[in-house]
Amino acid sequence: MTGFNTTLTIDRLGERGEGIAQSPDGLIFVPYALAGETIVAEVDGSRGTLAEVLTPSPDRIAPFCRYFSRCGGCAVQTLAADSYARWKRDLVTSALRRVGLTNEVLDLAEAHGAGRRRATFHARYAKDHPTTGFMRARAHEVVEIDSCPLLAASMDGALPAARAIAQALAASGKLLDILVTATASGLDADLKGRGPLCEAETQTLVLIAQEHDLARLSNHGTIVVSRRTPVLALGKARVAPPPGAFLQATEAGEEALAARVCAHVAGARCIADLFSGVGTFALRMAEFAKVEAFDLEEASLQALAKAARAAGLREVAVSPRDLFRRPLGPLELDRYDAVVFDPPRAGAESQALVLSASSVPLVVAVSCSAQTFARNAAILCAGGYEMARVEPVDQFRHTPHVEIVAGFRRRNGPRKNWRLLGWG
Repeated sequence: MTGFNTTLTIDRLGERGEGIAQSPDGLIFVPYALAGETIVAEVDGSRGTLAEVLTPSPDRIAPFCRYFSRCGGCAVQTLAADSYARWKRDLVTSALRRVGLTNEVLDLAEAHGAGRRRATFHARYAKDHPTTGFMRARAHEVVEIDSCPLLAASMDGALPAARAIAQALAASGKLLDILVTATASGLDADLKGRGPLCEAETQTLVLIAQEHDLARLSNHGTIVVSRRTPVLALGKARVAPPPGAFLQATEAGEEALAARVCAHVAGARCIADLFSGVGTFALRMAEFAKVEAFDLEEASLQALAKAARAAGLREVAVSPRDLFRRPLGPLELDRYDAVVFDPPRAGAESQALVLSASSVPLVVAVSCSAQTFARNAAILCAGGYEMARVEPVDQFRHTPHVEIVAGFRRRNGPRKNWRLLGWG
């Protein structure tokens, strides 16, 4: 059943925002089709390309972006708001159910706010001419764009600057990614993929930074020019993030996640913040508790500590540590009233296992993946923790990505299986 058009009925919307249909040969995944629709699709194996909607869903609305279905950034612009919120909440509910957890998941919290304050623009070259924009859906090509309606107004000027940078480095022909972040001081751009710059390229980039009024321009984390120090407000503190540092995509998303984390740990006196980054949570928690922050990136930790001192907060101790290779052990963890951990998308299974064997009264898990959140939640619950409210937060609007916050309180003593975990 390949290479021809066929009529399908879409049963449900999947984890990637694709419509899923059942055929005699198995499941078929069709991007941009909605649950309940009858469609015509060109089918190739388990993949389908939407050709025509014969019977549209009552939840179907018109897309608001002219690049939708070509640009791969959005998956579900055509789904009405209420149905979209239910679908995204169900992503979390379904992931938990698959690991045997039936805890209530609260309604999706909107956290797009003013829009995304950072974006990675991709540049690819053909005959020294760059195509600059976002990746095409299900392809390794770039869709050239003039604007993105999901970007915050503070990102105005980001795309022209990225296009100028891509043109300046066209001679190399190398793939180029340009991460642009809006800060209180202006736009901060970091390049990836180009490799070392020659002197002429460096001078050209300095001129581009001046012409486009960039606060800072760096290449693989090495500063090319800093005209103003990029600054972000994190609670009462103002932090100067190093080039390329991890940040939440929207200001509203950051505030929503931080408010939920702080509500969970409000009564704690000594808190560990694992995978702390530049202090999204640590700097806010330091307003009322002693905090120890752990992260692999030393530059981010230094920025965090400096911001805490400048704001007059309680001391934040920082410790560079690869928590994937060397998670905090039970004896280290047991000195904390609460532990917050917000790992990358792959999750932190080894750290969750050790936490499950600790005596920490409260663990707060933050995740950007429903699947790895559910896995970690199952580990903690199996170790004697009870999961409180599960709160999904939507800062990546119109995508399958969802942020999650949940608290876990120890309901009985830890299972002392340290030897099984390699800790004794």
